[in-house]
Amino acid sequence: MREHPNVIAVQDALDAAGAHTTDDAPSQVIVLDSAAHTAAAAAEALCIEVGQIANSLIFDADGEPLLVLTSGAHRVDTAKVAASLGLGKLRRATPEFVREHTGQAIGGVAPLGHPKPVRTLVDTALEQYEDVWAAGGVPQAVFPISFAELVRVTAGTPADVA
Repeated sequence: MREHPNVIAVQDALDAAGAHTTDDAPSQVIVLDSAAHTAAAAAEALCIEVGQIANSLIFDADGEPLLVLTSGAHRVDTAKVAASLGLGKLRRATPEFVREHTGQAIGGVAPLGHPKPVRTLVDTALEQYEDVWAAGGVPQAVFPISFAELVRVTAGTPADVA
């Protein structure tokens, strides 16, 4: 799985950005023994709090992709996010829309490594954790990164999304 093109693209993007964890170690994609399709499953596999999981959720924002990196401890308030961005409509994207804009399938969407940049919001609730974990391009792959680095490498905007 480590040789999967999506995992390679994510690791290449992390390396190119010089991404690191809070202890200054380079962010490295690791492959879990089994797929972690939910924040709870990923947290259990990593022996961390569910809130440390940065869920990568793609929304259809008036026809354009919007990536919301939200803490696994809560859900995105789509009405609140739409209002804060001045959007007419914000809805969960179809699997086809997600793959078209990220090159990745739902359940393994990473915050980076996409064919082209995607507008990104980063949940400020993630800031309370020393390191957070995000998907690495496939459901079995994850990587650690600090909140500040996640914002930096995604060119994301910190936001209250819940």
